[in-house]
Amino acid sequence: MSVSTFATAPSVCAPLPVLGRDVTVPLVTGGEVTYAALDYAASAPALQRVWDDVAAYAPYYGSVHRGAGYLSQLSTDLFENARRTVAEFLDCRDGDQVVFTRSTTDSLNLLAAALPAGCQVFVFETEHHAALLPWRDARVTVLDAPRGPRQAVETLERALADRDPHGPALVCVTGASNVTGELWPVRELAAAAHAHGARIVLDAAQLAPHHPVSVEDLDVDWVAFSGHKLYAPFGSGVLAGRADWLREAEPYLAGGGASRKVTRRTDGGVDVEWHDSAARHEAGSPNVIGAYAVASACKALTEAGFDTLVAREQYLVAKVREGLADVPQVRFLSLFGDDAPRVGVLSFVVEGWNSSHFAAALSAEYGIGVRDGLFCAHPLVRTLLGSDPQTQGECGAPEAAPGEKSLNAIRVSFGAGTPDEHVERFVRAVKELVTDGARWNYRTEDGRCVPDRSA
Repeated sequence: MSVSTFATAPSVCAPLPVLGRDVTVPLVTGGEVTYAALDYAASAPALQRVWDDVAAYAPYYGSVHRGAGYLSQLSTDLFENARRTVAEFLDCRDGDQVVFTRSTTDSLNLLAAALPAGCQVFVFETEHHAALLPWRDARVTVLDAPRGPRQAVETLERALADRDPHGPALVCVTGASNVTGELWPVRELAAAAHAHGARIVLDAAQLAPHHPVSVEDLDVDWVAFSGHKLYAPFGSGVLAGRADWLREAEPYLAGGGASRKVTRRTDGGVDVEWHDSAARHEAGSPNVIGAYAVASACKALTEAGFDTLVAREQYLVAKVREGLADVPQVRFLSLFGDDAPRVGVLSFVVEGWNSSHFAAALSAEYGIGVRDGLFCAHPLVRTLLGSDPQTQGECGAPEAAPGEKSLNAIRVSFGAGTPDEHVERFVRAVKELVTDGARWNYRTEDGRCVPDRSA
C-alpha cells in the first residue's frame, strides 16, 4: 500500500486531540522541540475527551453501590453505565460479564485463577508475558511461533487434536502483536478451539485501540484489554466474556463488594455468600474514575469511526515503511511477512547499532520517544532476532553497551493522536543517524544508554 494511496488522508482524517501534544522537551544538542510520542504500544496518551470527561465528573466522585448519598448514587450509576458502555464497545453477548480490573495482565491473571481443575492451556511463544505467564496452576502447552496466519491455525489444530478431549482447555492468543503489530487470525483460531472443545481468550491490549473488537463476531469466549493503551491512563482494565467459569471460581480477591452475605458461625469462623455477578471479582473500592475513563475512550473511538482511524493509521504505517525502504541498514521484524496487515506497531534493528544506543539518540537529539528492548515478549523477539531463546535478560533492559552487539530491538508505535510531523521527524532522524551517526557521546548508566553529559 503506497503513501500516495492515502495522499488525502491527513486532510480528511486529522489526529484526535490528546494530552501532551504541545509538550516541549530539551535536546542534548541545545534548544527544545515538541515531543514526538511514538511509544503508544506501551501507553497511549490520554484523549482530551477522556480528560475532560473525568475532570467534569471529579467533583462528584463518591463511593459506589452502598451509599445513600447523592454523590454515591451518582457514582454508582456512572460506574455501572461504564460497564454497559464497555459491553457495547466489545459487542458482548447476552449473559456476558464485564469485570473491571487493573490491566490486561490483571485480567488474564484473574481468568487464570478461575480455570477449572485440570484445565490445559495452549499459548503461542509469541505472546506478551501478560498472556504467556499467568497460567501457573494449569498444564501449559507453549506452541512454536508460526510464520503465517494459516500456519498459526494449523499449529493450534494439531496441538488440540492431541489433547485429552474430556478435560477443560483454554487457548490464549493476541489480536495484534505488541512486537510486530501484525494482526492474528482470531476468528479462525476461535473456530479451531471450539471445534476441539476448547475455549479461547483474546488479548486485545494492542488490538482494541486500533480496530473494532466484536466478541460475538470473533466468537471468542473472553477478551482482555487495558485502559492505558486505549487512551485512558487511570489504572483500569477489562475482562469481558462468559460468566460460568467466573461465577464458579473463588473470588479473585476476598473482601467487601465481592461478598453478598457474611455470618458468624458458633465455632468462631464465618460463612460467606459471594456475589455471582461481576462484583464477585471486584472486591474493595473500585477504580470508578478508571472505569469511567475507559468508557469515555470507548465512546470517543466509536464516535470517531474505526474505518477512519484505521485508514489514517495505515497511511502512517506506509509513511514509515516507505520512508525507510531505501535504508538497507534498517530491518523490520515480522512473523507473517512485510505485507501482513498490522496496527501502528513496528519493530526493527539497525545494522551496526546497539538498540538502546539508537533509541537514546532518537530521544536526546530529536525529542522522539520510542521503546527498545525485548518488549516483555522475550521468546518472540529472540526468535525474530535469531538469538538463543534461553538467554536471560530483564524486561526491556539493554544487554550491550553502545557499539556492542544488541539482542534487543527498537519499537515505534503510534495511533489516533499521532500527527504526521512526528512520523516524518522519526523517518528523517533514522536516516540521519544511520548516515551521519550520533552527534553526542553516550554511556551506560543503571542499565540504560544515556547521553554523557560530562563530555
